Amino acid sequence: MRGICQGVSNPRTRLCYSALAGRGGNDTQNCGKTPVYQRRLIMRRSAFFISDSTGITAEKLGHSLLAQFETMEFDKTVLPFIDTEEKALQAVGKINDAAERDGAPPIIFDTIINQQIRDIIANSNGVLMDIFSTFLAPLEKALGAKSALTVGRGHSRTTELRYQQRINAVNYALENDDGARINHYDQSQIILVGVSRCGKTPSCLYMGMQHGVYAANYPLTDEDLESGQVPKPLQAHRPKLYGLTIDPERLSAIRNERRPNSRYANIAKCEDEVRMARALFDRNGIPFIDTTHVSIEEIATKILSEKGLRDHIR
Repeated sequence: MRGICQGVSNPRTRLCYSALAGRGGNDTQNCGKTPVYQRRLIMRRSAFFISDSTGITAEKLGHSLLAQFETMEFDKTVLPFIDTEEKALQAVGKINDAAERDGAPPIIFDTIINQQIRDIIANSNGVLMDIFSTFLAPLEKALGAKSALTVGRGHSRTTELRYQQRINAVNYALENDDGARINHYDQSQIILVGVSRCGKTPSCLYMGMQHGVYAANYPLTDEDLESGQVPKPLQAHRPKLYGLTIDPERLSAIRNERRPNSRYANIAKCEDEVRMARALFDRNGIPFIDTTHVSIEEIATKILSEKGLRDHIR
């Protein structure tokens, strides 16, 4: 199915037309007749994520909410450390410029504590989604207590400990990547196992960076796959093992990017490796996940949830 994009009077709007294929796979229902078209309007809007601290909270929540609008495209701008009236006025200037350019008010997600600064932002030509005001008032009522309303409150002593653990966990993942230091597996909380290029390294780094989990990974060699047994360096750590598998065609494509037209990337070899790895997991009772159509975030969430390791402070 082919699409044609055509501009309209508002430069921030696109009209996209997609020809609907007929039963025979052609763009026309019958020979010589005009194609049937489906029309879809795609709007572009600006979105701002504003905070008197890093802006991470506003950005994450805002991205999650905007992702629900599949027919919209957003030009996103993060404005952190808006902690003075001067900075707030500069932010308002950017918001108003975007409103004039778009012909529509930008969407603003903010986590600003200072009421005067929030008032300045609220007077812009945007639509304000004040995250703290939305949630703190109901929380105060439910808890029967007033909130601290402190800038950077997300970085308390507890979060400082979590932050340091995340740094240590990332260093551990880097030092114990690809079976590099098998003598440190006793420090690990999870060990990912799988064939080369199935997603072990990025999954370990994500678990370390986002959750502070000490994750190592071990690549299954041809010798390991042929034996069908848990490799010797891993035998003392069976409860920590979690397997990753992948579609052979996807694996071949990934390996071809690294070593084009090599035996390493050959589809037949990839099929054999994936088949034997799956058999090894089944034979030894190692849980596993297929990473072919799953994001790193989903891989990590599934593994950590099953192992009871999500946001675990050591």
